[in-house]
Amino acid sequence: MENRPGMIDNPIPVHDNARSRRFADRLTRRVVTACGVAILLVMLLLFFWLIWVVIPLFSAPGFQNVGEIKLDSHSQSVALGTDKVQRWGWRIDQDGRGQFISLEAQNAALPQPTSDQRPQLQSEPTLQLQPQTLLAGPVRAASSADNLTTLLLDNGGNMLLVRPDFSLPQKPQWAFPLGDIPVASGDAGAGQISVAQSAENRWVVALAGTDRITLWQLQPQQPAQNTNLTISNVNQLLLSPDGGLLFTLSGSQLRVWTLGEGAPTLRDAVTLPRPAKSLALLSGGSSLLVADDRGISQWFDIASADGPHLRQIRDFDGARWQPLLFGEAHRRVFATLSPQGELKLYASKQQGAILTRQLSAGIQRAQFSPEGDGLLVEREGNWQHYRMQNPWPDISWRSLWQKVWYENYPEPDYVWQSTSANDYYQGKYSLVPMVVGTLKAAALAMLFATPLALAAAMYTAWFMSPRLRRWVKPAIEMMGALPSVVIGLIAGLWLAPRLGDKLSGVMLLPLMLAAVLLLCSWGRQKLPPRWRRRWLTEGREVVVLLPLLLLTGLFCLWIVPMVEQAIWGQVWADRLSSGYQQRNLLVAGVAMGFALVPLIFTLAEDAIFSVPASQGQGSLALGATQWQTLTRVVLPGASSGIFAALMIGFGRALGETMIVLMATGNTPVTDGGLLQGLRSLAANVAVEMPEAAAGSAHYRILFLSALVLLVFTLVVNTIAEIVRQRLRQRYSQQEVQG
Repeated sequence: MENRPGMIDNPIPVHDNARSRRFADRLTRRVVTACGVAILLVMLLLFFWLIWVVIPLFSAPGFQNVGEIKLDSHSQSVALGTDKVQRWGWRIDQDGRGQFISLEAQNAALPQPTSDQRPQLQSEPTLQLQPQTLLAGPVRAASSADNLTTLLLDNGGNMLLVRPDFSLPQKPQWAFPLGDIPVASGDAGAGQISVAQSAENRWVVALAGTDRITLWQLQPQQPAQNTNLTISNVNQLLLSPDGGLLFTLSGSQLRVWTLGEGAPTLRDAVTLPRPAKSLALLSGGSSLLVADDRGISQWFDIASADGPHLRQIRDFDGARWQPLLFGEAHRRVFATLSPQGELKLYASKQQGAILTRQLSAGIQRAQFSPEGDGLLVEREGNWQHYRMQNPWPDISWRSLWQKVWYENYPEPDYVWQSTSANDYYQGKYSLVPMVVGTLKAAALAMLFATPLALAAAMYTAWFMSPRLRRWVKPAIEMMGALPSVVIGLIAGLWLAPRLGDKLSGVMLLPLMLAAVLLLCSWGRQKLPPRWRRRWLTEGREVVVLLPLLLLTGLFCLWIVPMVEQAIWGQVWADRLSSGYQQRNLLVAGVAMGFALVPLIFTLAEDAIFSVPASQGQGSLALGATQWQTLTRVVLPGASSGIFAALMIGFGRALGETMIVLMATGNTPVTDGGLLQGLRSLAANVAVEMPEAAAGSAHYRILFLSALVLLVFTLVVNTIAEIVRQRLRQRYSQQEVQG
């Protein structure tokens, strides 16, 4: 068979070429699929890792029985406690004897050392050291707020300060801050006692008799000084941890006394609605607990015109007075123990009990460990030791998202006030100020950027000549490569000081620029064809457009402020200076809007330019103007892309860090106006994460902030994608029908 013209003698092996192409296609498809799956797995891993870090914040407190210890003495204790690591426990009984008991060698029957034996270092401590008589009994006792110093008072009115010394872990001993010789008070009939350490090596002691209260100032190697306060029938008295305040309870009469160098002064006298059963102070001494037949209420000082005054804040849900009401040394946590052994644990920022346990009945005394991670319970003849896991008692979902009434604040509020110290400090971790700041900054940035970007996109894609578009579009896209830290630096150091006297013009500028761009597009169609062909073709429109934009900027930034100053004069300047902060929401909005313009412009311009040319040409052929074609044909067809551009810009604004960090002052407030500072979630994480202690509440709440930002971004993008798909489906159906 003869070859036809155009045929070759050696044809291409089609089957070999197809096999190699199929192999390349399969390989490419698998590589792309693997990369996509890897990205999804990384996102899921990041999401679940954030959740794993955050979950412990909301875990329930743990409570574990370590064991029981038999006591050598059956005399009831008047004070007890443990060391920080819960290796040793100590107790002082009614006979004035102090004893150290091992919490590690529980139930181990080891021999007791005699008095003539020298102490020897051992690998394991003995169970119970020999009791030591501190003050001849019977005695009464009161402990300081940190439970480190105990005041002993015998029936003769002799006072002695003692404290456990654990400097030698194998051999704890008793220390006497004022010496081991008791101080004679002369108040043999004192019914209520209290002690506080007001300074280093200085203590304040309050003794309540039948008709008076005696206040003692005690210092080493200094004579004791006392002051009498005439008041009778005192049921209970408490000294604040620093010894600056004295709380006295007489039936239903609660009084607060201010102590200082001079005579005590009565600051508050409050008549309670019901006689109180007992008083207790939370850690720090700012909150007072008042227990009566109805429950337990929290009181603290509120500032007023004539100074701070004690005020009832709230009642704890389900809390009832019990004979044992005691608190932790360093955190605002307290517990109640009923005679039947019902234990309830409360925190100052929680509504109700955070832990409820049923223990055995017959408990005589209980005390938290210094770190709050243990509980020591004494019954007749034995101790019960419990381990507790309650690292963040103040953190709850409510405290993060609702108003909380913090100590000494005039009212409930959203407050963010963290610390990098430790979890003893009652941090204020409301996320609402950062969420509000994030939304405000993003909304204002979008308000500034959207008119400029969309107007520029419509003009560039529809009205600008192709030759000029090839220069303008890449130039604007290159603006998007400008680092945000540079924009933030310019906004914070240059824009912020100059924005104060041009506020109205700056706020008017984006609207005026967008209006001028659109008016130029509309006015171009109204010009005679001869003028359009001569001046507004082949890129010549820029000669007219740029001067108009410059004149618009000059009008907004120079003429408008000058007119305002001429009309309002010094009144306007004074009002502006009184309410203007250089780093504020307006500065951040302008700077972020400038950063968002290239992103929104690029995506919106591509969406408009990608609308099939046949649609626009058909509209023009039917007699519609270019403006009518743009607004009624092109923009609806590009609506899904424009909406996607706006949502991507909004997502970028939500996650913006450096501009907000450098231009807003980082003030975590919720009610600030346009000229006030703010703080966003992203900026908050960037600022405070380097200072947060790993594993602390502050550390985990910052991770929660990142998780909230991630979830919020995912939700916004999901909603945007759903709306975009519906818009695309709607206008594609209209196109098919047309």
